Amino acid sequence: MALQEEFGEQGKWLFRYRGVLPIIILGIGMAVYLFARISSNPFYLWGTSMENYYELACLFIGLFGLIIRIYTVGYTPRSTSGRGLKKFVANTLNTKGPYSLVRHPLYVGNFFMWLGPTLLTANFWFIISFCLFYWVYYERIMYAEEGFLRVEFPEEYLNWSKNVPAFVPNFKNFQKPNLAFNWKRVLQKERNGLAALLLIFSTFEFLGEYIKGSSNYNNSVFIATIVAVILFIILKFLEKKTTILTEKNI
Repeated sequence: MALQEEFGEQGKWLFRYRGVLPIIILGIGMAVYLFARISSNPFYLWGTSMENYYELACLFIGLFGLIIRIYTVGYTPRSTSGRGLKKFVANTLNTKGPYSLVRHPLYVGNFFMWLGPTLLTANFWFIISFCLFYWVYYERIMYAEEGFLRVEFPEEYLNWSKNVPAFVPNFKNFQKPNLAFNWKRVLQKERNGLAALLLIFSTFEFLGEYIKGSSNYNNSVFIATIVAVILFIILKFLEKKTTILTEKNI
């Protein structure tokens, strides 16, 4: 199989199983983090007054990625981008709002969401490995997705992609979205993001303190996690039992 077709097939396969990537990263990252906690040469901020600030900085990086996803999904038409899709779908080509800055804003958001927990390990080589692994992984997905879009919207796609970068935003290109921000779609598609991110940080926090026999927990993270989980349960209930989050067919 020629490389062009091989990269395309790899990208389609990786897209279907892209939810596996966070699990791999978290598993390895947790092992690296716990080993560093019990090692004789831990991260120099651990055990100091700056530890909680470092953890909060990592959390804010993850939340920044979630904000990018929320902004993107809120201005994205139905039947295009979003969580849970197993194949590429595009009834229209997104070129306004976040898609006028970068061709793959959701993947930019994912990067920062996963970079936050990765930075918690405070392991330079693991952080570098994550960045390289993420790029190789999503490069294949972006290649396959763009191949799909070129077939669906040949001329429109080529004109759009000439000036819009794939991954690093160009803010000079910004064009106002044509759609109003859709909170219902955000609450449906991204409701688990905040709870999942905070649960990850809480797990790191709890195991890191437990393994060294300490109870110096960052209570603000635990409180925020409880609130996020309750919010997730409420939104899940509203989606299943009511029509409050149901979008009208236009």
